[in-house]
Amino acid sequence: MRPLFALIVATTTILASATLPSFSRDQVGQATLIKTTVSGESGSLAVKSPVYQDERIRTSSSGLGEFRFADGTKFAVGGSSSVVIDRFIYDSTKTFDNLTLNAARGSFRWISGKSKSQAYKIVTPAGTIGIRGTRLDIFVGAGGITSVVLLEGAARFCGANGCKDLRRRCDVVVATPGGGVSDASRVNQSIFQTVGTDRAFPFLSGRQQLSNNFYGVSSNSCGLSSTNARGRTERGGGTDAPKHEVQRPDDGGYDDGGGCGRSCQ
Repeated sequence: MRPLFALIVATTTILASATLPSFSRDQVGQATLIKTTVSGESGSLAVKSPVYQDERIRTSSSGLGEFRFADGTKFAVGGSSSVVIDRFIYDSTKTFDNLTLNAARGSFRWISGKSKSQAYKIVTPAGTIGIRGTRLDIFVGAGGITSVVLLEGAARFCGANGCKDLRRRCDVVVATPGGGVSDASRVNQSIFQTVGTDRAFPFLSGRQQLSNNFYGVSSNSCGLSSTNARGRTERGGGTDAPKHEVQRPDDGGYDDGGGCGRSCQ
């Protein structure tokens, strides 16, 4: 009987282990707000749902998720988005030595926590964003075209042609896989034409509303609210603001966003 009992216990343990997610012990943070449909590897997420390393978070077209990581970092995911918490290393002081996210498509807002600035990276199809203690919005569109608007702090975007720095609030850069990163300039409503959709930057345009915790004292729309698909400017905005010229990819493919190198460490 004993061998049979041992076999039953072993089989039960194996089956139970097989049903558990591989990331079950690597929690990075939790959801603080969920609207419409936001899903992880195990299905739909709710407020206080944990999020894990290597977990892909997806949203429906009207979905909105807000997340808080263990070091106080806040991260919002807008509609029709996909992002993976790629890797993290958490130290004994309740901060990250490394926190890397892979943003495949969609709209995001990032607010740095208390970890050292060099710990944070966001990988996109067009390059890597190095964060220097900041608040910023990111949009990844069709063909991997990627744009970043700085709201506070500083950031660096490294792509095929090297790195470009964002230092002023409402500065924007645009990048494409293989085509490099544009110089930073003041964002204006031509950005919607550049990235090919007026659904970019929904938190700045007002298409989606975040909770108060995701709006800083100095954050506003950067002139992107009240827009339409033709890129009409707000009252008081100029119609001759420069457009952001970038080379669009020919094949619409994605790559791993290389080209950052040590300069983004």
